[in-house]
Amino acid sequence: MNFWQRLKQHMWKELYPVFPRIEKLFLPFHEKGRQRYSVGWLAPGRTLEELKNHLHEVWGFGNHFVAWADDDQVLSWRKLTSFSQQYHLRVYNDGEIRGHFEYTPEAHPVDHFIEKGEIDKTEDFKKFLGEFVVSEKYISHLVRDVALPDPDSELTFEEEERFEKAHEKTSHE
Repeated sequence: MNFWQRLKQHMWKELYPVFPRIEKLFLPFHEKGRQRYSVGWLAPGRTLEELKNHLHEVWGFGNHFVAWADDDQVLSWRKLTSFSQQYHLRVYNDGEIRGHFEYTPEAHPVDHFIEKGEIDKTEDFKKFLGEFVVSEKYISHLVRDVALPDPDSELTFEEEERFEKAHEKTSHE
């Protein structure tokens, strides 16, 4: 990371604890409903907790609380690819999974807010989800478990680089 990225990272570290209050100021500008880019449905017999373990342990996804909360959302996680870009995945209480690739709010807050540069990466998400996603609609009844903390993805850009290198190494073996 360069100097400006580290400075932004430090600024966001200070903002994370108060972000939920700041977010409320902007809620009138948030679109209602679910965002674009449906990936599929949580596979029959799979649980939200199993999915979270898979996404975190295998692919490095983690909590993304600097994001709008869509209606009926039970999970909002991201996978950082750099300081500037991320995969953002949402799971809803009926089991639908949606995701997109976008700028991080830390690097490009305005572009992130207006969804500039947001693109469909369904095939990447299907790779990440593997046997946890099906194309055919399968209704689940999921509930967000607020008692269990989600692993952070916040301020872990250096860790993400190490994770990527380790993942590349194991995938070539």
